[in-house]
Amino acid sequence: MKITVLTLGCKVNQAESTFIEGNLLDLGCSIVELSEHPDYCVINTCSVTAKSDYQSRQLIRRAVRAGAKVIVTGCYSELRPEEIRRIAGNVDIVRNNDKYNIINMLSIRTKSNCSVFSARSRPYLKIQDGCNSACSYCVVPKARGRSRSLAVSEIIDQVLRLESCGYHEIVLTGIHLGSYGKDLKPKLKLSNIVGTILEKTNISRIRLSSIELNEIDGNIVELLREERICRHIHVPLQSGDDTILKRMNRSYTKEDYIRAIETVSRSVPEIAIGTDVIVGFPGEGEKEFLNTRNLLGTLPLAYIHIFPFSPRPDTVAFGMDNQVPYDIKKERFQEINALNNDKKFTYMSSQLDRTLGVVVEEQYNDEAAIGRSSNYLKIKVCSRKYQRKSLVYVRTAGIEGNLINGFPIEKS
Repeated sequence: MKITVLTLGCKVNQAESTFIEGNLLDLGCSIVELSEHPDYCVINTCSVTAKSDYQSRQLIRRAVRAGAKVIVTGCYSELRPEEIRRIAGNVDIVRNNDKYNIINMLSIRTKSNCSVFSARSRPYLKIQDGCNSACSYCVVPKARGRSRSLAVSEIIDQVLRLESCGYHEIVLTGIHLGSYGKDLKPKLKLSNIVGTILEKTNISRIRLSSIELNEIDGNIVELLREERICRHIHVPLQSGDDTILKRMNRSYTKEDYIRAIETVSRSVPEIAIGTDVIVGFPGEGEKEFLNTRNLLGTLPLAYIHIFPFSPRPDTVAFGMDNQVPYDIKKERFQEINALNNDKKFTYMSSQLDRTLGVVVEEQYNDEAAIGRSSNYLKIKVCSRKYQRKSLVYVRTAGIEGNLINGFPIEKS
């Protein structure tokens, strides 16, 4: 049986799709491109923005036109199943909390779902799902439900199997990763499971995908100093104005954010710190926008992910007054993106003439490969001999667009 798996959205979606692909491969199915006339097409959708909804509908239409039997899952299908029915009435829709049952739908089971296959060199490992927060702009809790944590034993088992398959890095992911363990008995923290992975496995690198500001405690800061923990942390800001943060129902102030980021930066020198920012949130006037722009300019950031506000039905922000016009959101996006480019270049420049460990992800050409460093830089490894998944140490020697050139060395 030939199967295509198409994925939109976050690292959690990507982790789930990879798990489905791996188990289907283990059961003798072929994972193919949509152009290869699959028997089935599984589409794992996203609904974080209106653009995500549009992209989900486009993928469904493409799959239907290709003649495949279509199975749709993910947040868009969870929230808008009636829209999918209008596209094609014979599409199968699978609830988010039943997503892994797609494996059973497509194969006669001969074993439990346990594959650790990954098409990625740095596999995403989902250890948490759902969210108990109520940010006024976010529809994800409605699509994903309450926070749920994977058992410690299951996590360790998966890490050990990934390690045995030759992977050097895992990326711990979750819808609200920092809430890991709060639903377990006894309760745990994210720092507990990271410490356990360090203790019970030998995986070379552990990366945290994203963590909320209020979850950066002393234990997390200490873990970031560990050699096997990636020198990289992503901490969403969303706005640098306290009035807008309150309207967003974010549980911190601008000063809280400054203190936490300064603590991390001071405690873990040269760490790459990334953030998310929403521009054009309802009520964001010029003053509020400049507060965000000025704050971002002062913070020691390596990159900024920028999102123009997208009103989502069934959220508080959808019905807020003082909605910001599209053209103003576009202008603000461009202004923050110019700052982002400056921040990235400054951070990249600070990492020249240094030794960095790089996990190879893809071939660049016959003479080089592309990989990621511990501090999340995209490195061109100037050698033909390293294959995907390899961990190679390089000396950085120059910037080439969004890449840093690195020349392999022996680790001292």
